[in-house]
Amino acid sequence: MPLTISDLMSKMPGAFLPEKAPGLDAAIQFKFSGAEAGDWYAEIKDGKCVTAQGVHPSPKMTLTADSSDYVKIFTGELDGMAAFMQGKIKLAGDLNLAMKLTQMFKIR
Repeated sequence: MPLTISDLMSKMPGAFLPEKAPGLDAAIQFKFSGAEAGDWYAEIKDGKCVTAQGVHPSPKMTLTADSSDYVKIFTGELDGMAAFMQGKIKLAGDLNLAMKLTQMFKIR
């Protein structure tokens, strides 16, 4: 059964590598379009990651993507940087945070 956005967002806290994000205090907003359109966010603070459905009041970065593309990135089928270059992912806010995202989570 294919992964859903809900599956991915619920797995994010368990895939978080706190040693890769020392002292980070940030919220990341995810805006998904396509088959699983919706808003989610991840809060990284005090060495923990918590995810929730909805809109965060003050995200440090916003990632906008088609839900199926994001699932492919998370499962390693699609390279995140390539997806960004192709316009499949749009980022707003702290772009340095976006670069660190791939290192802060163990994918797969």
